[in-house]
Amino acid sequence: MSSTRGRVAVTGGAGFLGSHLCDLLIARDYEVVCVDDFSTGIAKNIQHLVDHPAFTLIEADVAVHFDIPGKLDFILHLACPASPVDYLRMPIKTLEAGSLGTRNALRLARRDEARFLLASTSEIYGDPQSHPQAESYWGNVNPVGPRSVYDEAKRFGEALTAAYRRHHHVDTCIVRIFNTFGPRMRIDDGRMIPTFINQALVGEPITVTGDGTQTRSLCYVDDTVEGIYRAMTATIPGPINIGGDEEMSVLTMASLVRDLVGGESPVTYVDGREDDPRSRRPDLSLAVLELDWRPRVPLEEGILRTVEWYSEALPALFPSRTVHHARSLPG
Repeated sequence: MSSTRGRVAVTGGAGFLGSHLCDLLIARDYEVVCVDDFSTGIAKNIQHLVDHPAFTLIEADVAVHFDIPGKLDFILHLACPASPVDYLRMPIKTLEAGSLGTRNALRLARRDEARFLLASTSEIYGDPQSHPQAESYWGNVNPVGPRSVYDEAKRFGEALTAAYRRHHHVDTCIVRIFNTFGPRMRIDDGRMIPTFINQALVGEPITVTGDGTQTRSLCYVDDTVEGIYRAMTATIPGPINIGGDEEMSVLTMASLVRDLVGGESPVTYVDGREDDPRSRRPDLSLAVLELDWRPRVPLEEGILRTVEWYSEALPALFPSRTVHHARSLPG
């Protein structure tokens, strides 16, 4: 079909972030082509869209040559394992998604003269020595550590995107996404918020890595996809930070999640991950100036929305486990 606002390819569209982005684009009258190989994406995330006349699913590995028939107006390249559990389990696939996958997506953008957006990451900054992190900061990354398969994949993807802009004059944009959370994160995702919520809901100890004093800044998924959309429809090349700027220690976050769930799970400590950043908070000055964007959903409200979703999802996945009733959203 011919959309009134354009045709958008979303690689990794069945993933946590990609599926929410597909929802937003469909709601705003775009035609969406979702590309996913389901190595980390979940079919259920997009099940409600498969019969929509503006939605098409192509099952393909972006690192292998793939084609999308018909002209595209935008290409949003999100395909890449994003959680430590996934990229440590699939290190080569992660590197290929950031290199070969980015090249293949950029070739499509060049073919169609489409605007290309690379979903990069705050991991670009590594364990930062500059705080908060502005886009001008070049980062402090261990290029041979276990996390490097993700960090360097994204860094290479940024370099390739910039080269296509300079050499082939492709209209490109780079967004650096900071810690995002919300419904549809996998139960076994391994990242902080789904882990804490799931443990609190079933009454298990909440496991904090390291000593818990390391800090993170979180952004609810609705805000993140709005930021990506505004970058897609703008003209800026980036890179541009998209994330929450309310900084909190991991230990404080664990206690907050437990309190919002209403359980009594004790907090326990496990070994920290190698090269785990001590602090993480974006400088959002550029996003505010160029996109008129900043997070709108308060942290507690976002966590409660996510807890509500997990409260419904967990009993279906684990019928024999007791799930606590979480606090309700106000109103």
